[in-house]
Order: sequence, then structure tokens, then C-alpha cells
Amino acid sequence: MKYTQLGRTGLKVSRLVLGTMNFGPQTDEADSHAIMDAALDAGINFFDTANVYGWGENKGRTEEIIGNWFAKSPGHRDKTVLATKVYGNMAADGDAWPNHDKLSALNIRRAVDASLKRLQTDYIDVYQFHHIDRATPFEEIWQAIDTLIQQGKILYVGSSNFPGYKIAQANEVAARRGGTIGLVSEQCLYNLAERRAEMEVIPAAQEYGLGVIPWSPLQGGLLGGVIKKEISGGRRASGRAADTLANPASRAQIQAYEDLLDKHGIEPGEAALAWLLTRPGVTGPIVGPRTAEQLDSALRAVELELTEEILTSLDEIFPGPGPSPEAFAW
Repeated sequence: MKYTQLGRTGLKVSRLVLGTMNFGPQTDEADSHAIMDAALDAGINFFDTANVYGWGENKGRTEEIIGNWFAKSPGHRDKTVLATKVYGNMAADGDAWPNHDKLSALNIRRAVDASLKRLQTDYIDVYQFHHIDRATPFEEIWQAIDTLIQQGKILYVGSSNFPGYKIAQANEVAARRGGTIGLVSEQCLYNLAERRAEMEVIPAAQEYGLGVIPWSPLQGGLLGGVIKKEISGGRRASGRAADTLANPASRAQIQAYEDLLDKHGIEPGEAALAWLLTRPGVTGPIVGPRTAEQLDSALRAVELELTEEILTSLDEIFPGPGPSPEAFAW
């Protein structure tokens, strides 16, 4: 496994991030523990989760599965850089009582304590804001965070799904207040087929020293050889991938992508991850395996070196938006 610093911090993390969103809804606890064992054995030390994972009536279940894994093997906690998130409504029926979601100081305090209990740990390495909260000023948010850092409950803070201007605003407020280093990471939707983050989000992250952690690196399976699997009778596309393939022009684009990689003898999903590892500012993509086999495929991507010829061809198939403001101005 290869490692890098998380943004401008001294924290060293693996170039692949283990995403746990499937633990509970798609993967039972025993298999989830086996995947985490295998990830740690392979050198992946950065695990990502969220308080809402488990979804619906089972919100919080994923954190519980991770907590049980820590309890079963206490040495695992010291080897793991643990990241979780706050923002979502944690009420099972979706009807949250006031102040039981978003980023008020009250909810942040409540959510941290609940996550710590489910995770069976006394601290969270990277506490991430899952979404922007338009109603809560950053002065209030940072005051709450400063208290939690002083209490030893969290060490670093990251954002997720933030636009570039909110990354700037959050860190400018942190700088004015002093006492905190502000956001150290941004977790955003970024992959070959979805490159809008290159216009504003990634430049802002680089300017302020945030590590970029792409989620959905395969665009919901679209970049994982979906057409080839469809033809061979394997798992059919669903959700975002199926919607994209319903468009003839988009299907032709994915076919060109698969044909290119087939010519070079490279698995599409591994190429998509390897491409992200070449992008400026990227710490590591989040991989969310449902099975041990999917984890093995992701691990091979770390060692995959894409040639300049392949990188150029990928840019031709999936052109980026270009830098801002040139992408939309002269």
C-alpha cells in the first residue's frame, strides 16, 4: 500500500479509503468484519463512514458494525484512521425533532457522543460535515468543534459535498477565529464521468490545503465494465448507471471507454481508480466493496500505472470542464 499526507496535516493515510456504506444494508456483519480485516492486512488504514449509514430504520447500524469490529480486536483501533460524518436526520421515521440534524452546535455535540458510543471508541480522527448547513454560521460551528477538540473527542475536521466557496468561507472564518486549522479534507463526487469538481471544488481544496477524497469513483458502477458485464449475463446496471446507459450518446461513450481498456488488457474499474490517483490534490478514492473480491480489484489499482497514451485517450473520451473561470468565460 502507498501512503500520503491528508492535505496539509501530518496525518498519514492510505491512497485507498475503505468506504463502509454497504456494511449492514448490503453486507452482513460477519462479511463486513472480514472485509475490514482484509483491508487492514493490505495496508488500508483510512476507513470512512457516516452516522446515517444503515439508512431508514437502521441508521447508525454501520457505525455499530465498525464498533463491534474494534471491540473484537482492540488493536485495530490504533491502526485505523477513522472518519465519520454529521448532518443527517437520525430519526428512524425521517421526522426529526428540532435540532436533531444539520450543524448547530447542539446537534454536533449530540451527534458526536452518539457516534462515539456506536463506534465504541473515545475519539474520531476526522469528523466530517456531510453537507453544508445554510442556516448555521461557521462561527458557531467552529466554536462547537473547538470544544470537541479540547475534549479529545475529535482530532481533525473535513467537509463533504461542499462547493468551492463554502470551503473558502469555512477556512477563512477558522483563520479569523484562530485556535483551529479548519477543514483538512473535502469528500466530493469525482470520477472520469463526473469531473465538475475540477472547476471550483478541487482548486479551492488545493488552495486551502485540503486533501480531496473522491466518492463514487466508479460512478455507481458505470465505470466498472458495466456493458461487458451486461453482455456476458452478469450483474445489470441499475440506478445512476442504468439511467446513463439509456442515453445512446452516453452508452457510446462508455463503450469507447471499455474498448480502450480492453485493447490494453486493463480492467475498467481498476483503471478508473488508477486515474483518480493521478489527479492533482487527490488523497485517495473511497472504495465501497460489498465482497472481498471487489476489495482485491481495488487494491490492484494502487499498483496500476497508466501510460500517457491511455491518460490522453481517457481525457478524449471524458473531457474535463477546464479550469475556472476559463471554462465558462474568455
